[in-house]
Order: sequence, then structure tokens, then C-alpha cells
Amino acid sequence: MASTNDLKNGMVLNLDGKLWSVVEFQHVKPGKGPAFVRTKLKEVLTGKVVDKTFNAGVKVETANVDKRTMQFSYKDGENFVFMDMDTYDQLPIEPGVVGDSAKYLLEGFDALVAQHEGKPLYVELPAAVELVIAETEPGVQGDRSTGGTKPATLETGAEIQVPLFVTTGEKVKVDTRDGSYLGRVK
Repeated sequence: MASTNDLKNGMVLNLDGKLWSVVEFQHVKPGKGPAFVRTKLKEVLTGKVVDKTFNAGVKVETANVDKRTMQFSYKDGENFVFMDMDTYDQLPIEPGVVGDSAKYLLEGFDALVAQHEGKPLYVELPAAVELVIAETEPGVQGDRSTGGTKPATLETGAEIQVPLFVTTGEKVKVDTRDGSYLGRVK
């Protein structure tokens, strides 16, 4: 248990049996009436964001979320298997928990795995990863006022948009949050 006065960004609360991460909070002391805390909470499992107001000093239940850097080992049928680099324990994680991160996962990649009471909650990749272009058509220059793009398939199978000058076999940096091209890697 913690008081609403102790809230911090990233703290995970257990409200009505659901886990909520504190995105932002603000202590408000109006001129009239009692103080309160205005928060923006994100449900850990679904990503739904809500605004919630608490009276100042109210006790809220905190959840113990264990975040560890784990290495993606291999895909076992449907599940993704991650290895804890400290204990070498292997943890199978369902595709629904891995989510969109699966599009940018290669064997040996490190990811942040969050667990609550031994149950995986989510997998978070670094903001950018380096991947090789498996296939893209040659870019053809034409009449255009701005730089053009073309579709390219990454070695993981994900498809992104790249500039016309990028060719098959080149290593590129990709933003894992939105799948955008960030540049070539030498």
C-alpha cells in the first residue's frame, strides 16, 4: 500500500483487480476544498488510458512488477521463448503478450520483460533495432517534389517504408514503436 502523495511515473497500481501504470500525475491544491491528485493511468494488459482523480492522502494498492532484461532465444510453436541472462531460466511467452514487438524480434535480441507474480505482462524492445533488408525492389527516380519511398521486407518478415536509395541486403535502423525507417547502418 502507498499513499497518493507517493505516486511516481511508471509506478504500477492494483485497482479493482487490474494493473494500471501511472503515466502522469498532478497534485492539485485548490483555493477552496481539499487537495486531490489527478492522474493519467494506462492499463498494463490492454494499453487503455484513463484519467482518474484521487483524494490526497488516500491509500492505493501498489503491484510488484518485476522488469528484467531477457534475451529472445527461439520461437517454440506459437510461443516466444526468452532467457533470463542472470539465472538462465527460460520463459515461454504467448504471442498476445509479445504483441507488435514480434515484428522486430530476432534470436539473440534483448528485451525488457515485465512480470507480475510470475505471469508475463508485456515485452518492450529498445526504441530502435538494426535489421537487414531481405527484399526490396530497385528504386526508380522520377518526377517528384519530395523524396519517395518504397516498401521493403525485413529479415524478420515485417514490412516497412524505406527511401528509394535503400537496396536489398543493407542494414537499416528501425523504430520499434511505429515501424519507421531511421537510417542506414554502416
